[in-house]
Amino acid sequence: MSDPTYPLFTVFAFFGFILPLIPLPWHLLAYNSGTCYFIMWSSIASLNQFVNSIVWKGNVTNWAPIWCDISIRIMIGASVGIPASSLCINRRLYHIASVRAVSVTRAEKRRAILIDTLICVLFPVLFIALQYVIQGHRFNLYEDVGCYPALYNTALAYVLNSMWPVILGLISATYCILTLRAFNRRRVEFSQFLSTNKSLTLGRYFRLMALATTEICCTTPLGIAMIIISATATPVGPWRSWADTHYNFGAVRQIPALFWRASPLVVAGIEATRWVTVLASWVFFAFFGFASEARKHYAKTFWAVVGLFGVEKPQPQIKNKMMPMSINVHTKSSQSGKPRPPTPSSPPPYSPGSTLDTKVPEYDDLELDMKKMPPSPSGKSICGSMTAGGTSICNLSTVGSTASLVGEVSSTVGETNSLHSYTSERHPRFHAI
Repeated sequence: MSDPTYPLFTVFAFFGFILPLIPLPWHLLAYNSGTCYFIMWSSIASLNQFVNSIVWKGNVTNWAPIWCDISIRIMIGASVGIPASSLCINRRLYHIASVRAVSVTRAEKRRAILIDTLICVLFPVLFIALQYVIQGHRFNLYEDVGCYPALYNTALAYVLNSMWPVILGLISATYCILTLRAFNRRRVEFSQFLSTNKSLTLGRYFRLMALATTEICCTTPLGIAMIIISATATPVGPWRSWADTHYNFGAVRQIPALFWRASPLVVAGIEATRWVTVLASWVFFAFFGFASEARKHYAKTFWAVVGLFGVEKPQPQIKNKMMPMSINVHTKSSQSGKPRPPTPSSPPPYSPGSTLDTKVPEYDDLELDMKKMPPSPSGKSICGSMTAGGTSICNLSTVGSTASLVGEVSSTVGETNSLHSYTSERHPRFHAI
């Protein structure tokens, strides 16, 4: 009987092994131990399923018994390792949301990592060891699936095996609810903590929460479904004794696809066990594989690879954000010697008979009688000239609001300059004529 999931499952399992490892470096730098253990369990479990789907495609030959001894223990460990990692993620999110101190000491970080290690590593190892109590024989070999644990279907099996993924999921769900409650109550402290923690941003926090919530919604109902399937697919027998359970322990049951695919409940149980670990890897990558830090690492890796072939990364052009100074230069308009007509922004042409007048003009309802002063024949600015009393012409007016000085350089015959002074209301306080 052909496998309807081949090669789709094999491809998904391969990328399920590769994809979670991509965001691993920056999670290690951020000391996100629960997330790192989630990556470890989901990636190793996907690699295990990938190998099994290739080696035992279309056969039940016992090619590698040592590998199967390792493979079934990876499957057993991942069945609680992934929910335990999700529990650690939700636990960390809760402590962040309910934090009472903005800073976290190094000792507190080490203690958090130690607790996560006990939950995500030590507990699965003990869980694997306890499965020997209910392990009826060495392992099973299913065609198109590969190695599979051979657990004796007794009432003790539900206590030592089936109920723990559900228990971990319920504890994780409790932490998730407490996290949302603490987040709504302590938003100010939460924002202060994120502002001092460079390794955890608001976006990463909510992605972690979404990952843990998705895992809860998937593994907890699946764990309940597996209990129901195990209890109904085959009869539940009593656990008589250690000797009875482990009789002929070295046996290996080889089950062709024609037989195990004949039972819909068995098919549902086996396929769900295979796909759940692979999908956990893909869900993790969906939340963290397209984040801003991930895209930066992708670009860095890409240019590092193409750099081996002599392709250099283009350097971004630096734009000058400084506004250039606008200087209006007025010269003679034509070669014929005819002067240009004066404009509102340029002084009148110089006349030899002009005199210097320091009289303040009279104002009538904001209407100004502006009189222009010709530039100095010496080429110096009027503001630099002095009156007979030694007082600068530009400093004679102090009436009203503080004047803002706007200078306009005008070039005429003899390269002379003029300077006009305006107030903030655009009215001339004083100028010379």
